[in-house]
Amino acid sequence: MADQQTADNPDADYVIQVRDLVNAFGEHVVHNGLNLDVRRGEILGVVGGSGSGKSVLLRSIVGLQKIRSGRIELFGEPLGELLDDSDNLCDLRLGVMFQDGALFSSLTVTENIQMPIQEHYQVSAQLLHELADMKMLLAELPLQAANKYPSELSGGMRKRAGLARSLSLDPEILFLDEPTAGLDPISAAAIDHLLQTLQQALGLTVFLVTHDLDTLHAVCDRVAVLGEGKLITIGTLDEVADYDHPWIRAYFSGPRGRRNERSGQH
Repeated sequence: MADQQTADNPDADYVIQVRDLVNAFGEHVVHNGLNLDVRRGEILGVVGGSGSGKSVLLRSIVGLQKIRSGRIELFGEPLGELLDDSDNLCDLRLGVMFQDGALFSSLTVTENIQMPIQEHYQVSAQLLHELADMKMLLAELPLQAANKYPSELSGGMRKRAGLARSLSLDPEILFLDEPTAGLDPISAAAIDHLLQTLQQALGLTVFLVTHDLDTLHAVCDRVAVLGEGKLITIGTLDEVADYDHPWIRAYFSGPRGRRNERSGQH
């Protein structure tokens, strides 16, 4: 299960393929020949130590980070060609939620959700309002929050508002950066359950950057571990937990790892 050079299953339907990716900031190299395949319809958890480039990888795949070298394909097409598409195909098929929702502070929840729709479609005010309400309901966000500003929301509600906005264009792939970070255990578990429900109901592929072991246990079909500039290993949670690597041993054998292991035995 070491760093993949080719697709790990030739019969699988891959919606994301990363080959020989190099990312660097000045002389600091973050990724050095990273390879990764993401299957259609899976929830992939991406973990790694601080500075391993989890968020940088996410930003590279969605076209927000200029890569130094390598190749990224989405839906079998080079990322560069999708980004150059005059119809903004990439924007329409990808949804992104950054940490803490990354909402526009000067806009209400409804206005935040409506913005991507207005950028791509001309719809009536009534339909725009109805679509925003629908996305809020999908994210299990009370409609009473529609006219509130991000500063008026709790951390969990901001996460849900950010999720609702990421769903505004009915994406095929959802990118989530630490969706449960900063939440209490009950709120985090509710977000985990919501993600699983949305994935099953909408057939989404989910690229999930997280450090939360509970999230890995609850929702992820596979886990990818980044480190040393590459993909260290990828597989089911059990396969990854058994992989012989110092960081992985420390991650899964610490107090939180042992707690999850015990909870899985009951």
